[in-house]
Amino acid sequence: MNAGSPIRILVVDDHTLFRRGLSALLGRDPQLLVVGDAGDAGEAIRRATQLQPDLVLLDNHLPGVNGVDAIVSLREAAPQARILMLTVSEDERDLAAALRAGASGYLLKTIEGDALGDALRRAMRGESVIAAEMTGKLVAAYRQAANGTAPVQEPAQTAAGVLDQLSAREQDILRGIARGDSNKEIARALGIAETTVKIHVQHVLRKLDVSSRVHAAVIATSSGLV
Repeated sequence: MNAGSPIRILVVDDHTLFRRGLSALLGRDPQLLVVGDAGDAGEAIRRATQLQPDLVLLDNHLPGVNGVDAIVSLREAAPQARILMLTVSEDERDLAAALRAGASGYLLKTIEGDALGDALRRAMRGESVIAAEMTGKLVAAYRQAANGTAPVQEPAQTAAGVLDQLSAREQDILRGIARGDSNKEIARALGIAETTVKIHVQHVLRKLDVSSRVHAAVIATSSGLV
């Protein structure tokens, strides 16, 4: 993706009317460009191979192969593409499976149009974009894993005291991450620049030895920060 170019999107959903409506909605934003759509996993993989989109918006409930199960193949078909789930499923197992397979985020179809566009841009900047409604469920799933009651991989660091290595400001940033806030929302809440938040987020992830905001949120909650 070249600087200044619109984000090229492949929409994957089994409902034709939803695909058309979503494509029309995204098409109102000059920074977004829907280059194709697909109604099932097989067609999505073929289209991804052909179009090489920047981003794939993927529903989970597809005929034949579920969207989550198609993520690995889609990443192989279009290695540079970010994959975002856009689904009605609020099952934390689907969320955890999608993240393990390499999805860049998990959004619900109840999301507002403006918020969706913002989420797509954040994903292209390398952020993990998770619906606020799902963050708490993912934390609960990791807690169950820690108790041996759920097959979800626990992050590397959850011990008490792990947050001691963070400065007071970095802990403020981590609280925002745990709430599911975007960098812009954290910046507004703390009265600092968004670019400053981005730098702090990078420092927090490095100090906690995790690769995603979701894992950082789990640590924050498990350690009693929020």
